[in-house]
Amino acid sequence: MKLIVQIPCFNEEKTLPFTIRDIPRKIPGIDKVEILIIDDGSTDRTIEVAKKLGVDHIISNGINKGLAKTFSIGIDACLKLGADIIVNTDGDNQYNGRDIPKLITPILEGKADVVIGDRQTDTIKHFSFLKKKLQKLGSFIVRKASRTNVRDAASGFRAFSREAALHLNVISDFSYTMETLIALGRKKLNIIDVPINTNERLRESRLFKGMLSYINRSGGTIVRTYCMYRGLKTFLILGGISIILGICTGLRFLYFYFSGSGNGHIQSLILAAILIILGFQTVIFGILADAINANRKINDDILYRIKKLEYTYIEDPEFVRIKNTKVV
Repeated sequence: MKLIVQIPCFNEEKTLPFTIRDIPRKIPGIDKVEILIIDDGSTDRTIEVAKKLGVDHIISNGINKGLAKTFSIGIDACLKLGADIIVNTDGDNQYNGRDIPKLITPILEGKADVVIGDRQTDTIKHFSFLKKKLQKLGSFIVRKASRTNVRDAASGFRAFSREAALHLNVISDFSYTMETLIALGRKKLNIIDVPINTNERLRESRLFKGMLSYINRSGGTIVRTYCMYRGLKTFLILGGISIILGICTGLRFLYFYFSGSGNGHIQSLILAAILIILGFQTVIFGILADAINANRKINDDILYRIKKLEYTYIEDPEFVRIKNTKVV
């Protein structure tokens, strides 16, 4: 049983030693623990520091590609390296590496496919009151969208079984946390959370410039991902609301028309027509979105099968031997 801890890094030369120091190298139930660094175009000594710390694997993006893309590159590399369990943590030492055994235990016991570390954000001192409330609101929305009970949807400290990692397809270029929860939840993988500890803040977050930026980008990711998986329902609701408003506006016009003052309310008739037409168009968009969603499911299944075949050949020498044997 191999565990790989992946750490996406961008200019983490000062914090990386603290992060790696707390990662246990021996865990009950795990035969081998390895550490993978994905350097996202750092301009400092991150790679040099990682080598001195004895990191097992280092990948360099060359240029900054963003957290979501870097996370995906790491997952792909971990699968190629034969990881049975993948733990993702941050290079800024936000999460306590000593909690990794706690994080992977439900996977080892077969009780979960994905485990999210619950930071218990109400207890984090450097989180402002507004940030705590927004974190709770965002997690509530993601819980509803993903049909899971995860309390800290924004947490990047998470463990994936190999099977769950094979199902991961990240589209967002901002952050993977919300999108992957909704996607894996909709695929009916077993996702749970466990309480974890956090460390004192060593630096400010570089993922977003301010609270408004975070709300805008995270909200956009949630809406887009939800619509990808529930397009028909979303557009049917929006279209239905528009049609109902149009009918109500039309009935208002008819009331005044039969009362003898219809000429003064012709705007209501025009608005009713616009709302009804818009509603029917939105319903059609929903039907198209549902067809696209069906096609996406087929593509996801194809990608899953391709990954499984590709990584099986890589990790299993017997497959490689059979594949390379010439039939006479």
